[in-house]
Amino acid sequence: MPKIEDVAKKAGVSVTTVSRVLNNRGYISQKTREKVSQAMKELNYQPNEMARALFRRKSNMIGLIIPTVAHPFFSELTYHLEYYADQNGYKLLLCNSNRDIIKERKYIEMLKKNQVDAIIMGSSVLDVEHYLDLNLPLVSFDRILGDNVPLVTSDNFMGGKLAGQLLIKKGCRKTAILYRGIGGPHHQAMLASSRVQGFKEEMMAAGLEPFYVQLDASDEDDLKTREDIAQFLKEYPNVDGIFASSDVIAAEVLQVCHQLNKQIPDDIKIIGYDDVKIASLLSPSLSTVRQPIEDMSRCTIEMIVKQVEGEEIPKLSSFPVTLVERGTT
Repeated sequence: MPKIEDVAKKAGVSVTTVSRVLNNRGYISQKTREKVSQAMKELNYQPNEMARALFRRKSNMIGLIIPTVAHPFFSELTYHLEYYADQNGYKLLLCNSNRDIIKERKYIEMLKKNQVDAIIMGSSVLDVEHYLDLNLPLVSFDRILGDNVPLVTSDNFMGGKLAGQLLIKKGCRKTAILYRGIGGPHHQAMLASSRVQGFKEEMMAAGLEPFYVQLDASDEDDLKTREDIAQFLKEYPNVDGIFASSDVIAAEVLQVCHQLNKQIPDDIKIIGYDDVKIASLLSPSLSTVRQPIEDMSRCTIEMIVKQVEGEEIPKLSSFPVTLVERGTT
């Protein structure tokens, strides 16, 4: 494997000159740049990115910690974050925490050792103090990590209200909200809990008392989740409207309703949250509250880049949500 010394020898320049060309530092004539580039090409020389990062004190890498990329929302979020990171000259290091305290702590230590320029937190099960000691540019996605940690979110409370308004408008009187991962241990910081509050406020204003069904956030068994949903619907057969706190939960509800021969939307109406791709692919297609995932992703990367460059950024960037009505209502 060729080394930087081999490039310098072939180009007829010093190692320092090659290093300056690689890191774009100091004045180097165009002729010299071309000689070094040609030597690198002929030798098939690949620069050591970590060494360059140490030299520049900048790695052009951003760490991203999320619960799991298998979840459609986080999959789409990661796609857009990667796109806008690349547009700004950065690469993402993806970490799936699975909401595991030990795993999340190890990932944070790994990102620090790899000298990432910043971290995007889409999962936070550790104590808040742990994030405040990172001494790195940091942006939190839909999770409160502290007064001084910039936050990107959407209007979760209004999203819950919009869901409630739609079900009331459609004549639903026995409603329920199904959610997971926003009410258990280590999830106090998650702003998605506001969806429940917004829905509750809208129902109470109409003189209705909804059911609250919290699914097990640690349960990776889809069959067990569907069994829990089925048990609830069998116990309360008069439920005629369901607000699911994510499109994934809504899809699970839809499947259970088919199994129980409940007609949608005649017997029961369903609305989800997020408007990920699967929402429009279900049958019937899913009514949902749309988060502007792409806009939120672009904003997140912009806030990271500005922090890295030493610019001031707002502590809160909140995006409006919209109601998308489809076949399930």
